[in-house]
Amino acid sequence: MTLHHLVFNPYEVNIYIVAAADGQCAVVDPACCSPDEQTTLKKFIADMGLRPAWLINTHGHFDHVIGNAFVCRTWPVKTAAHRDDLFLMENAYRQGEIFGFTVEQPPTPAVFLNEEDIITFDDVSLQIRHIPGHSPGSIVLYSSVQNWIIVGDVMFRGSIGRTDLPGGNYDLLMNGIENKLMTLPSDTKVYTGHGPETSIGRERKYNPFLKK
Repeated sequence: MTLHHLVFNPYEVNIYIVAAADGQCAVVDPACCSPDEQTTLKKFIADMGLRPAWLINTHGHFDHVIGNAFVCRTWPVKTAAHRDDLFLMENAYRQGEIFGFTVEQPPTPAVFLNEEDIITFDDVSLQIRHIPGHSPGSIVLYSSVQNWIIVGDVMFRGSIGRTDLPGGNYDLLMNGIENKLMTLPSDTKVYTGHGPETSIGRERKYNPFLKK
């Protein structure tokens, strides 16, 4: 299993591609919002010899789902997200309008993910942890074998996800971070939805939002 990383759209969303040994892959938070970015993603996947099998959204905010329709048109993927963010995905066009983006309506997820679900294909195994607060349906994807976690906008290097958007809840977010992220090994790599990667140990020590 290998993890690849691209950055798309003016909000600089981190898109992750989790690739199995046999070439199958999961595209996490496809954020490509222009023809050039769509071409970049398509070329990257072709050059790497990958075959997208899954499209997984960590949450339903428009900047993370703006490329969903393109990915679904281009590859035969199974789409997955948490049901509690369906209302955000259904209103992605309106979300985008507010910020000056045109968002093609994302297809309804084929699979609704829940706490402790596991997505598997070939040598890939991703455990789902539901951490609401940034949005009601925010999830993270944990690889215990490779000791990393994709957290979307739940937590950032030195910060946490904002909670002032529809469905946000600061107390829920902090409870989930403390009980479902900070309990992981200190050397667990943390791949965020925006900005640089970090680690559980670094956030325990330096994140001003966390209990010391």
